[in-house]
Amino acid sequence: MSWDKDSLWLKAVLFMERAFKEDREGDIFPLWASMGLELLCRSAVAHVSPLLLAEPERDQKNALHILGFGTASPKSINTNQVLGLCKVLFTDFTDEEVKAASTLVGRRNEELHTGAAAYASFRVQDWLPAFFRCCDVLATAVGESLDSLLGAEEAAAARDTLVAAEKSIESSVRADISAHAKVFGAKEDEERRELAEAAQRLGDELAGQRHHRVACPACECVATVQGSDVGPQRVEHGDGCIIVRQTVLPNRFVCTACGLKLNGYQALRAAGVANHFTRRSELSPSAYYQLIDPEDSSAMDEYMRDYAELHDYYQFNNE
Repeated sequence: MSWDKDSLWLKAVLFMERAFKEDREGDIFPLWASMGLELLCRSAVAHVSPLLLAEPERDQKNALHILGFGTASPKSINTNQVLGLCKVLFTDFTDEEVKAASTLVGRRNEELHTGAAAYASFRVQDWLPAFFRCCDVLATAVGESLDSLLGAEEAAAARDTLVAAEKSIESSVRADISAHAKVFGAKEDEERRELAEAAQRLGDELAGQRHHRVACPACECVATVQGSDVGPQRVEHGDGCIIVRQTVLPNRFVCTACGLKLNGYQALRAAGVANHFTRRSELSPSAYYQLIDPEDSSAMDEYMRDYAELHDYYQFNNE
């Protein structure tokens, strides 16, 4: 069984070629496309390390297989786990790409494993732009491109589709911002002032709860964004504490003053509030290193139970 990056990449290219030979409105096109996308995801993960594709188990047989110490039936992690790894490993593979890929793969599973016609109501315009976005991000992650994945002609069409989709998002977001700005501007001065002050207080409060303050593009009041952790943590030792800094990719925006809400990195980027930010946390050494007070009997009991279960103590003890 081959889990190396190159073999997975070549198979993904082959499946994509088969997909794009099919009728775009038919059932076979999304079927081959979904299988090609899964292989592309696995190729991207394997590009970081093929070991990440091995299903974890006690004796590490699956990992040993990758290292050349073969086992008769090695197992790899499932597709949802692969998508989760792509999100962790590749900054541009955001929650939106995970959702799009999960939806396409989920339809594939429904098509193959049930009696339902999973693609009957799955219009190509509803999934193809996001599919191209996933392909673009993952191909770049392995040092390739849409051209090498899809061929020059299909890659050019894919880029046109991505540009059109981005313009559509920008147009929708601008319209939303304009509508909220108009409604907020029509309020009385006193009401706008009270809303702005309330938004400021809430923003200050939420700043310590995994939120980041930004200026609302509609009303210019204090709003907040949230997001997903990306990249490695940066750890420093402070004066009696551990300082952890984590980069965050924003994907949710809320302004309580005018009511504007945006979801998804693409929408936030169109609104100009998608800058990555850093979350800073201070932890005690015991909390960071998960140290246990030996005088805490309940904590020690829980630790010993977990340790025994992890190492199959009870199983060995009964043999």
